[in-house]
Parts: sequence; structure tokens; C-alpha cells
Amino acid sequence: MAKMLHSMIRVSNLDSSLQFYHDLFDLEVKRQIEFEQFSLTYLGNHACDFELELTYNYAQQAPYELGNGYGHLALGVDDLAMVWEKASKLGYAPMDIKALYNQAQLVAKFFFIRDPDGYHIEVIERNATFG
Repeated sequence: MAKMLHSMIRVSNLDSSLQFYHDLFDLEVKRQIEFEQFSLTYLGNHACDFELELTYNYAQQAPYELGNGYGHLALGVDDLAMVWEKASKLGYAPMDIKALYNQAQLVAKFFFIRDPDGYHIEVIERNATFG
């Protein structure tokens, strides 16, 4: 059986990205591998083994083109309102909190936010569907 290990995104400013993911989701650097032209930084926390890989290409000058194929990365939190408030106070401009229902049954409470490179991050309050 296969095991999900990590998802990778390219970042234009490693320090800004590290700050964003630490500030809002308590993701810490688990390991970092330096190469001549780029670095790979793996972020994670005690909640699960899955990691976010930040690839930082030293010579990249232009912003990355995110395209229209990528959707979003989703992170589950215990207190959605608290994370929204924190993101707002830190100037990260979270979108409004929304609720998704299916036949009057709550499926999810969530909001979207963009990381420093413009990647969409969905922040979902943990529940029976999204543990």
C-alpha cells in the first residue's frame, strides 16, 4: 500500500514562506537539504507524518506562474475562528469564513487564504468529515 509523503510547492522567498506556515499552522522545519542551485525544506508538525516541501530555486527572479491546474492545499485546525483572527492580525488577509452544507448537514466550515507566493490554502475546522 502506498503512503502519502509530501506535497511540493516552489517559493520565491523562503523566509516569508517559513514565517507564514509557522505563524498560522505551527509547521516547523523537519529537515533542509542544500544543493548548489536550490534547497529543499520539509515542513511538518506532530499532527501527522505528511510534509510540505518548499523548493527554493536561488536564481529564480520572476514570480512563479501558478497556472490553472493547481487547486489548493488544505489544512485542518481545531479552532477556525482563532486561526482566522490570527491571520487577519498578522496581515495575511484571509477570506471570509464559509460553511458548506449538504441537505442541511454541515460538511465543513472553512476559509481560504493565499500564502506569500499566491498559493491557495484552505483552512478547514476539524469535524467528523475532516478529522
